[in-house]
Amino acid sequence: MPKPAASLPPFHAIARHPKRAHMLTGLVLACLPWAAQAQTLADCAALADDARRLACYDRLARGNAASDTAQGSPAAKPEPVPMAVRNEPSALQQVATAPSGQGLAAADFLTKFWELEPSAKRGTFVVRTYQPNALLPAHYTNNINRTPASPTHPSDGTQQPYRSTEAALQLSLRAKVLEDVLLPNADLWFAFSQKSIWQLWNSVDSSPFRSSDYQPEAVYTVPIPDRLGELPSGWRWRMLQGGIAHESNGQPDPLSRSWNRAYLGTAFTHDDYALQARFNHRLPESGTDDNPHITDFIGNTELSASWFPGQNTMQLVARTSFKSWSKGSLQLNWSHPVFSDKPDGLRWYVQLFTGYGETLLDYNHRQTSVGLGFTLFQL
Repeated sequence: MPKPAASLPPFHAIARHPKRAHMLTGLVLACLPWAAQAQTLADCAALADDARRLACYDRLARGNAASDTAQGSPAAKPEPVPMAVRNEPSALQQVATAPSGQGLAAADFLTKFWELEPSAKRGTFVVRTYQPNALLPAHYTNNINRTPASPTHPSDGTQQPYRSTEAALQLSLRAKVLEDVLLPNADLWFAFSQKSIWQLWNSVDSSPFRSSDYQPEAVYTVPIPDRLGELPSGWRWRMLQGGIAHESNGQPDPLSRSWNRAYLGTAFTHDDYALQARFNHRLPESGTDDNPHITDFIGNTELSASWFPGQNTMQLVARTSFKSWSKGSLQLNWSHPVFSDKPDGLRWYVQLFTGYGETLLDYNHRQTSVGLGFTLFQL
């Protein structure tokens, strides 16, 4: 006669043995994982057995953590990378490499500097640098002007106790005030420049400022479209500029010097070179002319050649009137980053000048000078 099948003990019999009750609880939980999802905190609190109640709370906690991770909760998001770690390139480092690979592309540099294309626009009233912003603690002049004079303001013959070694300071800023005005991508800029010659090392005479020149101006810049700008041998015609400038030294007679001018300019680029030309037309003076024939001495035409060999910048500026090659001036500027990984910002700066008009007070005085110091560069 076959044995009857073994029957499971009744539940109340198992409940009387705690060890069996714990085994049954583990078996049920292993076979029914969905049971934890069906429970709430209230369900767990209603459990009389301490071990079951604690296990219920643990299951709810693990289930909520897994749900948060799957749904991408804020706690699961990666920490943002600090700006210092991102190592984003500076504005100058973002300038394209020249086709030769020897330096920076002058066309791209000029495009970013004057915002000649829509992708380079930065909006209006964003203050940028213009002419070099420089401090030259060492500025030596071989023929300092101790008796400044002009035909309308002759010197009284008094020799000023100026020293040949002094300091030079220049501040120059610009901001776009109108964007895309009159012509495609054409912009109107306002600029202000100040250059001061400072007798910093002349403490006997209280280190006065020997000369300061102030120049506000308005510049209208028109980019040349690519279809018109392509020239032979890889040259490109990049822009036209027109402007009005007032320059004066803010002094009373007999040291007052000033002139107003309108100008036209243009620029060309090739590889890592840029050529710029500007013609100045002096506007008529009302009343006494403090510095007649100023353009005969300092010139009415300005030609500049710039070179961008890597992190260096070099510029040669020639000013002439084409009437006499013995007048006018030559100026060489060179800069290099103080910190090689920060080409924007503080840079070593050297300036060589020879000729007439290093300052308005010296417009008719010939001298040669060299300055050593720093410049702040911002593209």
